[in-house]
Amino acid sequence: MRIDSHQHYWKIERGDYGWITPKLPVLHRDFGPGQLEPHLMRHQLDGSIVVQAAPTLAETDYILSLSGQSEQILGVVGYLDPADPACREHYAAMAAHPKLVGIRVMIQEMEQAGELLQPPIMEAFHWLAHEQINVDLLVVADQLPQLLKLLEQVPHLRGVIDHIAKPDIAAGRLEPWGEQLRLLAGYPNVYCKLSGMVTEAVHQHWSTEDFRPYITQVLDCFGPRRVLFGSDWPVCLLSASYDEVVGVLEACLPEGYTEEDRERLFGRNAAEFYRLRV
Repeated sequence: MRIDSHQHYWKIERGDYGWITPKLPVLHRDFGPGQLEPHLMRHQLDGSIVVQAAPTLAETDYILSLSGQSEQILGVVGYLDPADPACREHYAAMAAHPKLVGIRVMIQEMEQAGELLQPPIMEAFHWLAHEQINVDLLVVADQLPQLLKLLEQVPHLRGVIDHIAKPDIAAGRLEPWGEQLRLLAGYPNVYCKLSGMVTEAVHQHWSTEDFRPYITQVLDCFGPRRVLFGSDWPVCLLSASYDEVVGVLEACLPEGYTEEDRERLFGRNAAEFYRLRV
């Protein structure tokens, strides 16, 4: 099975997405399964994982409702605020839906990275690890030291790093991101999504070679069994088309990357991480 492990749907009139304004005309419109279907078909993808894009439980309810209308939605990653004392109850309500496959913690939205290590949040992560709940970690490169400290205390967390932790691709900056990523990869339950890279480059003015060292580092750190392809569509449209996102990744795969490795990158690893019934 071939899977896009990271994309979004939204309906502007719902008002969930304060960050999507008319100043971003390419994104300031509705995106639903009908618009994604041609891209999935063109790249022989069987479906996708839809990830929350707004910090609200209501938006998660919305994308869960969409999942009942489309077989191409293989799973939904919902929103959870680990600082909320009611987060366990919120998770239980979401998990009643058969398409929920995990939750996402939006670390990048924390005003101070140190918030991640506060006792209530640490307690929530201990619970997530104990229950073996799949956790998408939306984190930026400057927050990796705090994420590493969290994993030192919660080493069994079942997590996947979104968007390769958003290094500064536009500036060509590799360190300390590269070494920190290697340390994160030392935790066997942590995976990494090769997604969201084009929007960290200079929008519309990047070259394929801009991404090669980052993709190489991710593959070197995590190996072929813990990397997932994700388009980050439609956010990727700020900088690249769906076809270009796939093309960049394909062009930067190393020589000797086997057909089995490709099968894992483009689907099997996502199915295993999210424990899809396929």
